[in-house]
Amino acid sequence: MENGENEEKEKLILENKVKLKINALNVLENRYLKKDENCNVIESPEDLFYRVAENIAQADKIYDKHVNIGALIRKFYLSMSSLDFLPNSPTLMNAGRQLQQLSACFVLPIDDSMDSIFETLKNTALIHKSGGGTGFSFSRLRPKKDTVKTTSGVSSGPISFMQVFNAATEAIKQGGTRRGANMGILRVDHPDILDFIVCKDKNDSLNNFNISVAITKEFMSALENNGDYNLYNPRNSMVTGKLSAREVFDKIVYQAWKNGEPGIIFIDRINDYNPILKMDSIESTNPCGEQPLVPYESCNLGSVNLGNFVKDGDVNWRKLEETVKIATHFLDNVIDMNNYPVQKIQDVTCSNRKVGLGVMGWADMLFCLGIPYGSQNSIILAEKLMSFIQSKSHSASEKLAVERGAFPNFKQSIYVNGTPIRNATTTTIAPTGTIGIIASASGGIEPIFGLVYKRAHCLDDKEMYEINSHFEKLAKEKGFYSIELMDEIANEGSIHKCKGISDEIKRIFVTSHDISPEDHVRMQAAFQKFTDNAVSKTVNFNNSATKEDVRKVYVLSYEMGCKGVTVYRDGSRDKQVLNLVNKKEKKNKDVIPRTRPKKTTGSTFLMRTGCGKMYVTVNGDNIGACEVFTQLGKSGGCTSSQAEAVGRLISLSLRSGVDQQEIIDQLKGIRCPSPTIFDGGVILSCADAIAKALEAYNNERTIQTLSASEPKNSKNKERLYTSNPTDNLLGACPQCPECGEMLSFLESCATCHNCGYSKCF
Repeated sequence: MENGENEEKEKLILENKVKLKINALNVLENRYLKKDENCNVIESPEDLFYRVAENIAQADKIYDKHVNIGALIRKFYLSMSSLDFLPNSPTLMNAGRQLQQLSACFVLPIDDSMDSIFETLKNTALIHKSGGGTGFSFSRLRPKKDTVKTTSGVSSGPISFMQVFNAATEAIKQGGTRRGANMGILRVDHPDILDFIVCKDKNDSLNNFNISVAITKEFMSALENNGDYNLYNPRNSMVTGKLSAREVFDKIVYQAWKNGEPGIIFIDRINDYNPILKMDSIESTNPCGEQPLVPYESCNLGSVNLGNFVKDGDVNWRKLEETVKIATHFLDNVIDMNNYPVQKIQDVTCSNRKVGLGVMGWADMLFCLGIPYGSQNSIILAEKLMSFIQSKSHSASEKLAVERGAFPNFKQSIYVNGTPIRNATTTTIAPTGTIGIIASASGGIEPIFGLVYKRAHCLDDKEMYEINSHFEKLAKEKGFYSIELMDEIANEGSIHKCKGISDEIKRIFVTSHDISPEDHVRMQAAFQKFTDNAVSKTVNFNNSATKEDVRKVYVLSYEMGCKGVTVYRDGSRDKQVLNLVNKKEKKNKDVIPRTRPKKTTGSTFLMRTGCGKMYVTVNGDNIGACEVFTQLGKSGGCTSSQAEAVGRLISLSLRSGVDQQEIIDQLKGIRCPSPTIFDGGVILSCADAIAKALEAYNNERTIQTLSASEPKNSKNKERLYTSNPTDNLLGACPQCPECGEMLSFLESCATCHNCGYSKCF
């Protein structure tokens, strides 16, 4: 940098210092600011914003060699240093540095071949290393147990390869600053959809993936009509079977209620709004779901901080318009300055030039305007605001098209009969996690989680405590601020029960759990109406929410035009990013089992155990399974009494609200000295048999498996349990009753290679 330019930089920085809170400084120092070889910070926040502004401004020289770069650097710097606008994290981290990878969002294809799968895995590693997140659809992969002609073997299915991608992601630290994130999507009409829905049933499964089910119009039509829909083998597009849409939907709802996943995306609706008509269809989104992309496409995002655009009790529309124009220009420049990790990604990205300008600080703006989140006035303002941003960003993109040309695929796009535009899309609503902390802004379009809360797991499990600045300022102005009150708010999670606060203030300062799920969806739909891409939004539920509550939200989101939806029931995961401070522990209450219903329906399963035939009866009502009975050989005897005891304890647990899958997980796999092979599989013990009967019952409840002559609501019917032989032959090694070593199975016999014990079945 020449002396004159250096002086100009120093003057600009001196006159425009960045005002940051301690949490923002912590985040910048940990993730964004340059460090020397000893990990000492060698860059100030002002230096960071100038570095980014200077680097991104250079793209203008591609189109105008005589451009006044200094003036443009100043515009970009002032927008960022004032925290009016911030680009996505990779741009802040990498612009003007050696890596120079600036995009956050990528989608990669996975075709049904080993070459494609592992080529994509390689590209994923390059993207994660450079600071990006990846989205995949696994829907092209043939289902498990499908034929593989080249090897005369069978396919292991999409989920097995998701586990491979998950393990690879775990091994890669993104640019030394970010852990990789993935989106895994499977179409609802894929034959393995039932396994996919529960693939994150346990909180430690696929922990580098968010998962979503791609819902089709065919499925939604079947759901509306309470009918079946087709499953298609992606290898040959042949129909392989049918499932009840209602029962599959129930399973999605249950898992989302249980731990927040899977989310759903309405894949046909997304493609209906695909701006490029003649390209590949959109199959997936980025990890947070807000950016649908075609294969090999990337997108760079940025957000306007709405809390900075309130003046004299109204939106400062003039300032907002100017910032939107600058931000659109900035994001278009990022495309040219980006160092893409894969050449094909550069080719596809530059052919469409998608950018995604969104917002953060929406809840802050509502606080400043005195408008309750979720009220009709807030919905009206949301539509007006996002319509304004979309319109002004389109205008800015059209102006850039005059100066630089329309995006190369313009003639294949929905815009072909209109004014040329520089970017196929210009707007996206992202979650703005860390850049929201830098800007001290509420995240995206979300309501605030709590007026006093702790933010956990953002920086290597460190916790950061915050009080909402708008509320804190008002409390001090009105004279009701006190440490005791802040403690009370932290404990309650809301101000609605706090004394000494006016009803008007309580009406305005609502938190995520004060807002009805329906109003969460209405807000998302309001922003989606004027967003080119999609909207990242979580519908928050209290812990007491029911599965029916989740179902209503999923249906409502489809009816209101959303492109997808994610739900989260408070406390349904072991870890969550936002937690209330010192939240009151619930008093331990005696768990009282619910009364056995007068009428139950169920199934009786015949299980062959090493102790003889066991009949396991599982009954349930409209809530779920509620009792288990076992009968083992003749009545009496120690083994029979123990089996009866297990059944009684399971029944008690089920009626006390213990999750059925937890019971299965505890019992399944318990071994005894007398395992037995049954229908090609292994029953390891009586406890294992009961668990597998429960599992079979659970599958029956979820999916229609009975023929028309055997209606579901008929009296109990005996079922023959069929085990999956591959599940049991891999690792199901019972112990030798003589010496305790593991038995191996050879030609239908269990043999001990240590002492010679053998038992054939």
